Amino acid sequence: MLNQVVLIGRLARDPELKYTAAEGVPLVNFTIAVDRFTPNQAGEKEADFIRILAWRKQAENCATYLSKGNKVAVEGRLQVRSYDDKEGVRRSIAEVVARRVVFLESRKDADQGSKDDYDSFNKEDAEVSDDDVPF
Repeated sequence: MLNQVVLIGRLARDPELKYTAAEGVPLVNFTIAVDRFTPNQAGEKEADFIRILAWRKQAENCATYLSKGNKVAVEGRLQVRSYDDKEGVRRSIAEVVARRVVFLESRKDADQGSKDDYDSFNKEDAEVSDDDVPF
C-alpha cells in the first residue's frame, strides 16, 4: 500500500501555529492553492485549496518563514478524519500531513511578487518549429 502526495502551490493564508495540549508539541496548519491543469468551461483557471499539517521543528519553521502567497512544495500523506462540529453534526476533512515542506522562493522573491516559471516565458520563447522537435 502506498499513500504519498506531492503538491506545489501558494499559501492561501498565513500559517497558524498551535501546540498540543498534552505535550506541547508544535503543530502548524495552512492551506495551499494548487492550480488545476485544465481551465473550466469558461476558460478560467481554477485551483484546489488543500489543507496542510506539519509537526515539530518543521511546524515552527513554516510559521516563522512562510506567509500568504509564498510558493511551497509539500510531500506527505493524505489523511481523512471525522469530527463533530459545534452543532453536533458529523464532518469529514481531508488533509495532507507533511513529511517535508520545501520553500520554493525567498522572502525577497515573494515581496517582489515573483511570477511562476511558466509565466516568465515570452511569446518568442514559446514558439517551436517542427525542425526543433526530435521525433
